[in-house]
Amino acid sequence: MDDILNLIGNFGFPIAVAVYLLVRIEAKLNQLTESICELTTAIKSMR
Repeated sequence: MDDILNLIGNFGFPIAVAVYLLVRIEAKLNQLTESICELTTAIKSMR
C-alpha cells in the first residue's frame, strides 16, 4: 500500500500537468483548424 501511495505522490503531479497541457493544446488546435478553414475559403474566393 505504501508503494502505491509513493508512486501516486511521485507521478501524480507530472500526470496532472500533462493532462492540463493536453487540454489547453487541444483548444488551441481547434482554433488553428478553424483559422485554416477560413483561410482556405478566403483563398478560394480570390480566384
